[in-house]
Amino acid sequence: MLIIAMACQQTNTNDVVKAQVGQPDVEAILKEMGVTLPESAPPVANYVNAVRTGNLVFMAGKGPKMEDGNYVTGKVGRDLTVEEGYAAARRVAILQLAALKAEIGDLNKVKRIVKVLGMVQCTEDFGDQPEVVNGFSDFMVEVFGDRGKHARAAVGMYALPRNIAVEIEMIVEVED
Repeated sequence: MLIIAMACQQTNTNDVVKAQVGQPDVEAILKEMGVTLPESAPPVANYVNAVRTGNLVFMAGKGPKMEDGNYVTGKVGRDLTVEEGYAAARRVAILQLAALKAEIGDLNKVKRIVKVLGMVQCTEDFGDQPEVVNGFSDFMVEVFGDRGKHARAAVGMYALPRNIAVEIEMIVEVED
């Protein structure tokens, strides 16, 4: 207790709580990975990026919009390889974290990535949707460790809006 009391005098309470449970700083992890979160873009239709109810945040689906403003488009299995689909899903993970940060203010408030729905625009005979959506899932685990492990569905779609290669939504549990 004395150590915790001394630590409270030197740092803020949030840092002490993080140190107690061994959670590394999410912003520091992203910086170490060389990832800069972009400004969260407003929705393109009549919806919001996130809805919070209690300790859960439901994130709207996002597509792989690149820094130049263009989307990664096409069908995986015809226009894109599994590796290109994986990279597109990883880009969606970055965009989802940007939108989540805009909603909750601090990514260190994330208790758990709870559920992910990954939709892959692909050819009729394509069956590697899980390998594509791993680009999203692997990123979440890299950033959040065990808190990033989640329940998930990875499904194939005949078409996605604006011909995007992947669209991914997620549910996140956050601190009060």
